[in-house]
Amino acid sequence: MNSLIFRTIAPLIVAVMLVFSIYVCLRGHNEPGGGFIGGLIAASAMAILGMSGGAGEARRALRIDPLAIAGFGVFIAGLSGLLSLFTGTPFMTSIWVYLELGQTTVPLSTPMVFDIGVYFVVFGTISAVALALEGEEGP
Repeated sequence: MNSLIFRTIAPLIVAVMLVFSIYVCLRGHNEPGGGFIGGLIAASAMAILGMSGGAGEARRALRIDPLAIAGFGVFIAGLSGLLSLFTGTPFMTSIWVYLELGQTTVPLSTPMVFDIGVYFVVFGTISAVALALEGEEGP
């Protein structure tokens, strides 16, 4: 797609989509959303970047191989289940920690860590597929 308008607006679209994907991933514990949907939105942003400037530009913007991101996500998701071994609870038991930050309490949990791992797996895998389909040639 060799449109000047698309190439100009694509970075803004990508930035908005990435921020929204993080929002969807983090709110998914109490409302609809989660790591899978957030990862799909982020991978779609990379596909848009690849369509506007070519797969090579999208790979340079990522700076890390998408499959390495997916592997990191598998590690994080697996680690979330193994954390229960250190507390003496059964495998994959939810562990909650409440951080007091001034007047605000921030709940952290192993399901959230698992969702973040899923986010990276989906983002890395779908980005790798999308960038492979787009090829290496520029716009």
